[in-house]
Amino acid sequence: MMLTLLRIANIALLIAFPISWFAPLMEAGLSTWFGLDKISVVTGLQSLWPEDPGLALLVTAFALFAPMIKTIGLALLHFHLLSPRLLPTLSWLGKLAMADVFLIALYVVLAKGIGYGTVQTAWGLWLFTACILCSIVISTLTPRAMAPDPDPRVRTNTGRAYAPEPKE
Repeated sequence: MMLTLLRIANIALLIAFPISWFAPLMEAGLSTWFGLDKISVVTGLQSLWPEDPGLALLVTAFALFAPMIKTIGLALLHFHLLSPRLLPTLSWLGKLAMADVFLIALYVVLAKGIGYGTVQTAWGLWLFTACILCSIVISTLTPRAMAPDPDPRVRTNTGRAYAPEPKE
């Protein structure tokens, strides 16, 4: 039952992640009177590539590739198409994506602290953060869901396993 729920949640992430990349993370501008530009992960990357390709490549790896590789890997693991030994690596990929959320929050705080413009968080930041956190929860619960069921005939009340006597 738990594995089925994890499968459904993980497949939902395959849809939610791309939506979060195009959703507005924040709105920024000089003043709310002149309108604010909506900034998403994709528009941020588009403006970053011409100015700093190295940083753009790093952000692309953390914001796009790491979460999707992890989500696809977990889906393969849930359907027994990938070895469970790769679960620590998949969990590590999710932590890289969480670093991206931290950087976005840091940029918002810095931009607000300077005071020359207006920065407002938008619903896409919440969606992207929720996707990352759900992915971390799914990868945390996966080992328990993938573990084989213990034999119900074996009891371990005293720390020693024993099988009950068969009834005649």
